[in-house]
Amino acid sequence: MDLNLQPQAATCFVTGEPFAEGDRVVSHLVRTENLEIMRYDVRAERVAEFQSPGAVVCQWRHDFKPRSQQENPDRALKLTAENLFLTLADPTNEPSEENGRLVQFLALMLERKKLLRPRGRTADRERLVYEHARTKQLYEVPAGEMDPGFFIAIQEQLSVLVGSPAAAQPEPATLAEPTAN
Repeated sequence: MDLNLQPQAATCFVTGEPFAEGDRVVSHLVRTENLEIMRYDVRAERVAEFQSPGAVVCQWRHDFKPRSQQENPDRALKLTAENLFLTLADPTNEPSEENGRLVQFLALMLERKKLLRPRGRTADRERLVYEHARTKQLYEVPAGEMDPGFFIAIQEQLSVLVGSPAAAQPEPATLAEPTAN
């Protein structure tokens, strides 16, 4: 799953004021009416004033860090499942209830791709611990039940992010053969 998104904004979407290093920022991924995925960065104090122009897929809180001159912005634009997981599961981000299911699903997917390695559970047994294969950093993921309801809910969340599959065309009704009496 690859998406091309805008890089982190330098200004608040709500006020237009520039962010300063260390400001708390809430980033939103939104699917607009014309089916584009857009990123909106809002100062944490102004998040109540944010009017989403579409369905919010997920959001996360982080401290603003200005981009360095050496950073390649084109590389940062490509959002993969791995990058989305690393962003949402970053221990410095405040966890969000709405993102827990998405993080759990991404962890399962990345474990199958051997990008994450399971390392057990936390002491309270409520979170799974994964090690990122490349960076060796540990991430804690909610250990919720993956029942049919979970997959229905994650399907709805992912369909907002990547689009719904085209609806199958119903097959034309066939007429029954008349039977002889």
